[in-house]
Formats: sequence, structure tokens, C-alpha cells
Amino acid sequence: QVQLVESGGGLVQPGGSLRLSCAASGLIFGSATMSWYRQAPGKGRELVAGISITGATTKYADSVQGRFNISRDDANNTVYLQMNNLEPEDTTVYYCKSHIWGTDYWGQGTQVTVSS
Repeated sequence: QVQLVESGGGLVQPGGSLRLSCAASGLIFGSATMSWYRQAPGKGRELVAGISITGATTKYADSVQGRFNISRDDANNTVYLQMNNLEPEDTTVYYCKSHIWGTDYWGQGTQVTVSS
């Protein structure tokens, strides 16, 4: 059974930083592309960042380019999202997604709130 468990969310002031983690189990992590999405109330899920199987390729939403960084640690089956210079507009629930062998798996989400 595939499980993705996110952690690291919380309350931070504008301009601050957070690092989200997503620990994966039940899959061959090294064969999965990994992504972070976010979803504001009443809106669809938005791709925030993605990383390829090898880690050599990453992509970011225009709104987070230059502020967020996605990375993966295959030895620990974990993907990270380093978020810097956070803005109130970044406030929402963040979800981890794995894509392996044509199937998507999602975590339960972690809340990020940027407020003074």
C-alpha cells in the first residue's frame, strides 16, 4: 500500500521560510516522479513544483520560481519543498504526489499559512 505523509507546514510570517517533507512508503521511490501541488478553497489543485526520477529535471510554477526549491532524497524515500520569501498568497494546503507506472498517489496535505 502506497503512503505519502507530508510534514513541515505551519504558520510563518511574510518573508519567512518553511521546508515541507513528504515521506513515501510502499513504492519503489527511485522509479517515481514526485511533485508538490497546492489547492486553495474553491479552486483546483495547482502544480507548484515537480522533480524527475533522477532529480536532474525540475519545474516550477511561475508564481514560485526563484523562491521554492524541490529536491529528493532517494536513500530516505523523501521529497522536499524548500519555500523561501513566503507571501500571504502562498497560504493554502500543500499536497505531495507520486507518479509511478501510470498511477498517481496523493498525500493527505499539510497546511501552510503565511500571515503577520
